[in-house]
Amino acid sequence: MESGKFDIKPLMWEKQDNEYVRCSICHNRCLISPGCTSRCFSRKNIGGEMELNTFGLISSLAADPIEKKPLYHFHPGTKVLSVGGWGCNFTCLHCQNWQISQPSKKEEEILLRQGMGIGGYCVSPEELVNLIGENDCQGLSWTYNEPAIWLEYTIESAKLAKKKGYYTAYVTNGYITPEALDEIAPYLDAFRVDLKSFSHEFYSNICGVKNWWGIYETTMHAKDLGMHIEAVTNIIPTQNDSEENLRKIAHWIANNLGEDTPWHVSRFFPYNKLEHLPPTPIETIDRAVEIGREEGLNFIYKGNTGGESVTKCPRCGSVAIVRTMPVKVNLTPEGACVVCNRDLNAIIA
Repeated sequence: MESGKFDIKPLMWEKQDNEYVRCSICHNRCLISPGCTSRCFSRKNIGGEMELNTFGLISSLAADPIEKKPLYHFHPGTKVLSVGGWGCNFTCLHCQNWQISQPSKKEEEILLRQGMGIGGYCVSPEELVNLIGENDCQGLSWTYNEPAIWLEYTIESAKLAKKKGYYTAYVTNGYITPEALDEIAPYLDAFRVDLKSFSHEFYSNICGVKNWWGIYETTMHAKDLGMHIEAVTNIIPTQNDSEENLRKIAHWIANNLGEDTPWHVSRFFPYNKLEHLPPTPIETIDRAVEIGREEGLNFIYKGNTGGESVTKCPRCGSVAIVRTMPVKVNLTPEGACVVCNRDLNAIIA
């Protein structure tokens, strides 16, 4: 699919010698030779010029509770239109959406030849934003695969969404560069980021990327830009479940994003190329919660455990949010405790 179909110019790239082009949307900073695609599959070098492969090419679309992202302190109790594309800048061994994030070369060729998205067509930004209201949603989230590689599409649809009063959220691995994040920042409200580990070895061996620290740098930049941030760590037995690793993540969150930043510690289940590993023991999840509290974090949530999730005020203990169906929200319009007026780092309007 040519970017000209939507008359959208690729962003964040530069010409190099011998008709090579370099992309700077994510920390991979792919150097792409003529006729080849980026690692993430979203762009291609045609004669020394960058073109978009996947603008508007949708793989997945659903109306979800915002809590499913998970975003627990961001418009609780609302529905969000969740949309995903094709490709990823990671190659995670445990990816649950590997069919869309890691398509084979043959599948890529078919997708590009047919220009097929959900329902058999590409979805324009205008059509996508219209679907928000048609599905009784209050916001738009790019998820399922890495949204940063869809930068141009997310920007165009976010602009339209904000004009209509909808909120917007990235569900991201955080590998977007700070300068690329600046491009969408005026139209992006939430940055739900995976902090998968605090080690080069994990990101290199499990995710296939090298500049792991760039994730933390970009997340700090998102904080500086005023985005609402929530972090997720999927705890994988023998890979990132050591107390030292979990403590480093919790410590970093508390000291760089703030003690009221929600941290979701989720249970791993065997999937994709890590099917040989066992599910995360509940005891490990419980210990991660303890570690987060020891490091000063006030809002730590267990994921994939099936338990009830409740947010309480750290000061007075009053119940602020109960995530049942429907979600019960007991906050001031400013996102503070209704009893003692402590700010709970929650956005509800």
